[in-house]
Amino acid sequence: MDDNHSGSCLCGAVRFRTSGPLRGVVYCHCSQCRRQTGHFVAATASRDADIVIEGADALSWYGASDVAKRGFCRTCGSLLFWKHNELDTISIMAGSFDRPSGLRAESHIFVGDKGDYYSIEDGLPQFEKSAPSIKVADG
Repeated sequence: MDDNHSGSCLCGAVRFRTSGPLRGVVYCHCSQCRRQTGHFVAATASRDADIVIEGADALSWYGASDVAKRGFCRTCGSLLFWKHNELDTISIMAGSFDRPSGLRAESHIFVGDKGDYYSIEDGLPQFEKSAPSIKVADG
């Protein structure tokens, strides 16, 4: 699979390009992700050095906690990124990639906090909080 990917927000004011391997898609069911999106988040991740963001003047960052922030388009409101303050990686919302993305699902995190209106039945690994390999705001 090609390591070059691109994507954008809904209105196109913020675009990005990645050039390097992407993590498998992780579904996060934490209450912050659910409240911000109305459901759960599906995100991959890239090294900071492997992403170029265009339209940064339309990108706003919300400090969702003391250790992480969420990036969204101030024009259309699309959630695009999640960034841990201490890591050299950035999570990118899987739905923001141009198709074909080539992305594959990897796991579910914070299933202990998931909404009570759906079930998870895809057979992927599930973690009560975070997966051991994923550093999040709570872990």
